[in-house]
Amino acid sequence: MLYEWIKHMDFAYPLAFGLYILIPLLVWWYIKKYNSNQPTIRVSAVHAFRVSSWKNKFRHLPFILRLAVLSCLIIALARPQKRNDQQQTEGEGIDIVLCMDVSGSMGSRDILPSRMEVAKEVAEEFVRSRPVDRIGLVIFSGESFTQCPITTDRNTLIGQIQSLESRRYLIDGTVIGEGLATAVDRLSSTEGKSKVIILLTDGKEDPPETRLIDPLTALEIAKTKKVKVYTIGMSAAASTVVENTGVKKGNKNPLTDFLDEELLNRIANETGGKYFRAKDKDGLKSIYSQIDKLEKSKVEIQSFKRYEEKFLPFVFAALAFLFLELILKFTLFRKFP
Repeated sequence: MLYEWIKHMDFAYPLAFGLYILIPLLVWWYIKKYNSNQPTIRVSAVHAFRVSSWKNKFRHLPFILRLAVLSCLIIALARPQKRNDQQQTEGEGIDIVLCMDVSGSMGSRDILPSRMEVAKEVAEEFVRSRPVDRIGLVIFSGESFTQCPITTDRNTLIGQIQSLESRRYLIDGTVIGEGLATAVDRLSSTEGKSKVIILLTDGKEDPPETRLIDPLTALEIAKTKKVKVYTIGMSAAASTVVENTGVKKGNKNPLTDFLDEELLNRIANETGGKYFRAKDKDGLKSIYSQIDKLEKSKVEIQSFKRYEEKFLPFVFAALAFLFLELILKFTLFRKFP
């Protein structure tokens, strides 16, 4: 608590602390004066002259109070101020929808600890790095669902990302088209000048019988709405696949063979975006970093400080110590001529 108080404390006149040199000088003067005022007498034994009263034990208290008065006044002269650092972020953000595959294959451990966990972690870092953008979250497997509408509430969005699990929400399968169409629909109601979708999947279109929109139809909708789509294909190379046993296998992984890079390339190219392939965690981080650089927001950060004067408590403390010294000097420690 004391550390936090000192951390946010500034002094308008710090040179005033140089007056503390007066304290050791006053102590030297007091000791010298006290010793010179003590009478001396030679006796054969001193036990009869020993005084153990409380007044004798606390005889230096008035002088200590005087030093406390001086210390408080010096601090008050330095003018302590409590500093409140504030930062205001302003800017013109863009509208972004993270469209993430949550099908069962996202639980694969070819990218440790799993594709799903890595995708969540990197997406969270991306959200934190975009302070003024409006970002939403759409998930899909055998159907699509808006997990979080477009918002500026980072805490809510990050909480939704962290709660994602493969095979948990929707029927299994992969409907890239419906996921893309849902993401475009989320952006159609916004007024942002730039609208972007980041579509991440580890498979190809594998729809159930209930599919409503195919990928090419969703692509045409995105082009009509002038939405830019960045696509990310996520799976490790076959030679680096790690199964649940933790043993690397050289055989082909059936999960990586389902990645439809041709479709993902087409979606990205025809909407003005770009296709990326993520083979590991570092690769995915690099991809999001590239997208972050490609889609810049105008951000203006204003930092300012507010000061609250805190010298009055030290002035009152000095007056209190002075008042107490005077009371003791003229009552309990009063000297008679």
